[in-house]
Amino acid sequence: MLNCGMGKAASPKGAGVKKKPLIYIVDDEPLLVDLAEASLAPGGYTFKKFTDPEEALKSFAKARPRPDVLVTDYAMGKMNGLELVEKFRQREPRLKCVLVSGTVGAEVVLNAPVKINRFVGKPYQPENLLELVRRVLAENQAA
Repeated sequence: MLNCGMGKAASPKGAGVKKKPLIYIVDDEPLLVDLAEASLAPGGYTFKKFTDPEEALKSFAKARPRPDVLVTDYAMGKMNGLELVEKFRQREPRLKCVLVSGTVGAEVVLNAPVKINRFVGKPYQPENLLELVRRVLAENQAA
């Protein structure tokens, strides 16, 4: 897991210095976690990376501030990405989520019990993931 500086957690959102969006990246394949980080790095984001969805949940429960976006793989050993999103959303219903998968298609999102903001299939072009996350964050600002 990458440790990132949290800065002034007590400051109200939007007050003072603009914070870098925090992105949680969850995939049970370490190489793919690193690929997602490298793909998103040009956006200037702050990251927390996890190869275990349960560790991501534990971190999320204590996180202050909470992540702005969750980027998660669908097929992971302990739980799938939809289950992970559902558990995150129990604590933070407005959390934006991007589901990544090389094992299922976008149709899984249509039948999902939770709303997924964006879906991208593997393999993906790094700039495509970056653009999806930018769009999700723009939706946050417009809301």
